[in-house]
Formats: sequence, C-alpha cells, structure tokens
Amino acid sequence: MDKAGTMVAGGVMLLILCVLPAGMSRSAWLAAGVSCLCVYAWHMDWTDKFRLLWQQQRQRVVMVVVGGFCVLLLAGYLLFVLKPDSARGRLFMWKITCRAIAEKPLTGYGIHNFAAAYGNAQETYFAAGDYEPWEERVAGSPEYAFNEYLQAAVELGIPLAVCLLVVVVLCLYRGVRKGRYGICGAILSLMIFSFSSYPLQLPVFIVTFGGLLVACLSGADRWQWLGLAVSVGIIGGFRLKNDLQVEQACREWMNARVLYSAGAYQSAEKEYGRLYPLLRDRASFLFEYGHGLHKQQQFGKSNRILKEALQRSCDPMILNVIGKNYQQMGDCLSAEDWFIRSTHRLPGRIYPYYLLAKLYAEPGFRQPDKFEKMKRMVLTKEPKVHSTAIRQMREEIKKIQLIFVHIKKDE
Repeated sequence: MDKAGTMVAGGVMLLILCVLPAGMSRSAWLAAGVSCLCVYAWHMDWTDKFRLLWQQQRQRVVMVVVGGFCVLLLAGYLLFVLKPDSARGRLFMWKITCRAIAEKPLTGYGIHNFAAAYGNAQETYFAAGDYEPWEERVAGSPEYAFNEYLQAAVELGIPLAVCLLVVVVLCLYRGVRKGRYGICGAILSLMIFSFSSYPLQLPVFIVTFGGLLVACLSGADRWQWLGLAVSVGIIGGFRLKNDLQVEQACREWMNARVLYSAGAYQSAEKEYGRLYPLLRDRASFLFEYGHGLHKQQQFGKSNRILKEALQRSCDPMILNVIGKNYQQMGDCLSAEDWFIRSTHRLPGRIYPYYLLAKLYAEPGFRQPDKFEKMKRMVLTKEPKVHSTAIRQMREEIKKIQLIFVHIKKDE
C-alpha cells in the first residue's frame, strides 16, 4: 500500500475508533475486534503457521486454546456484569423468539411479522404462569429480535434461513480464496454484529451487505464493477418514486402528530386518514390513528385500525385501547378478554390491572371477587418506575373500593 493509501486507512480507523466508544455497544466492539483479528490472521497466513505449530508443539497449543477459552468466558462474564438487566433482557428475548420459531419452524410467519409472532409467543408464555420473577422485570415489547439469524427463522422459516446463511458462508469462502480479506472482514464483522443487534432491518445495511457479497464473487475486471453499479442504480431508480412519497408522508405525519398530541383529534383524523395508504405498515402511525378514533368515540373503526397495528407491533397498549373500545360499546366480556391478554403480554405493567378493576366495578358487570384481586395487583405490584400516573390510578382504585363498601352496607 502506498503512503496516501496508508494515510486514508489510518484516518478511517481513527474515525471508527471515535464512533465505537460513543455507541456504548458491546456487540460493535466484539465484531470490530474479531473481524480485525481475522483479517490480520489471513494476511499473516496463520492457518499454515498453526498447522505447523500443531505438529511440533501440540501440548502447548492445547494449553493456549484452553487459556484463550477461559479468557473469553471471563470477558463474557464482565460484559454481562456491565449491563446485567440488558443482558438478561436480550437472553429472555431470544428465549421467546425460539418459542415463536417452534410454533412455525418450516414456513415462518412472513416478512415484517416478527413483532406479532413475538407478542403472541410472549403472551402464551406468561399466561402459563411458569416463569421467573426476573423475566417479568426484563420483558418488553421489541420490534426486532436483536438477532438477525433468529429473526430470519421467525419470518422465513428455518429451511430458508439456513439456505441464505449457506449462501453467505459460500460467498465468504470464495472471497477468502480470492484474497479479498478486507471485504471478507467487513462481512464477518456484520455477521458477528447480527448475533445481538438488528442491522439488516435498516436498508443501508442490506444494500451494503449485498454489495460486499457481490464483491466477494466478482472478478477484477472494472467493467464488472461498472455493471454492478449500473444495476444497483437501476434497481434504486425503480424504488425512488415510492420512497420519496413515503418520505414526504412521514414529514406530513410529524405535522399531524402535533395535532394528535394537542388533543385536536378531529383535525388529526383527516390527516391520518389521508396518509393511511402510504403509512399503513408503520405500527406507531396505526396506533396513533386508532387511538385518535377511540378519543372521538368511533370505537368500531378504531378497533379495525388497532387490529392492523397488532400485526406490526407487540405493544400491550394496543390491546388496552381495543379493550376500552369494547367496554364503551357495552361488550364487557370482550373487553375483559383483551385486558387479560394485555396482563399476559407484559405482566409487569400496572395499567391493564387497573382497567380490569374498573371493568369489574361497572354496574352492569360488577364482580366483587375479581375486583378485589385486581385491586391488590394495582396497590401492591411494584412498578419499574414510580410515576404520577401510578399514584393517581391507585388513588382512584381506593375510591372505587369505598363505593363497594357502601354498596355492601346498603345490601
């Protein structure tokens, strides 16, 4: 490499080293470290050296490997201690994802359906009641699996996910054979990062990954590279019009969100209805649209929109609003079912227990025993974060309890 190339490479490395600490990502550090080590090993031809060393000093090699394994275990433990709840949350997320895969191992649930599959699997798991207290504490409602391999298995099924992985490994093998160590290092880095993050859910990473794979297979002819660039440009051109429309719709959504946040639901509804065809695949948009309809007492239409949101999200607030819609329509049994589903999806949340307590206090659906059970949950359950809303819910439940006491005395 000439002097100019060395300076450019050094500058890029400095920029990367500036970004890594700011990201506070253990996965990024691991991916960068392992991929750099592999690139160095390929350049220094460590494979042949290791084979020769194995033949001459086998015992020493075994000791070094065992020692290295122990160091890795220690490093893993230290990374776990750095953010214990974050690590537990990630492990629990993968556990639930594996349960979702077990339900449909061959065909998967379809692209972009991870959140719905995960939400249903977590709901089933907590509904069984056989779980540890820490699992309730770390459970959440993720959009992604934080593991691209597991997410691919959920959405595509195990066979297709394995086939895609084999293709990537073959491209990596061809790249190493051709001596394209830098490109292979970049692919390896992305593959390692994909074990505990979601890079391929972002279009820029998909394009980058595809380009790196093609670069492993392409020859040195500049016409091949020019053809690749033209092909990418043509494909991008076909998507450009739609992408620009979606980008403009997102900007208008931000303006409509101001109306929604201010409580001007009628004005906001017109904007949300106009943007719906372009943004109907975004869960947060659908939730705001459905919640705005709920506030305007358009309960049936609200439920239709919110049930679409359930296919894109595992947020239990969607279940809560659907239940409130049914309650307002007088269907208390359906409302009870949706509220109970919400308590199973994220049992650490107090709000659905509060909604159930209020439901059981309704004059036409009064159930004192169930109310007492929900009241205890609201008053005694320890929230993740204490807030004014929780205090207000508890005060209201105490007032409802006093009303129950007066009713019993009158009876």
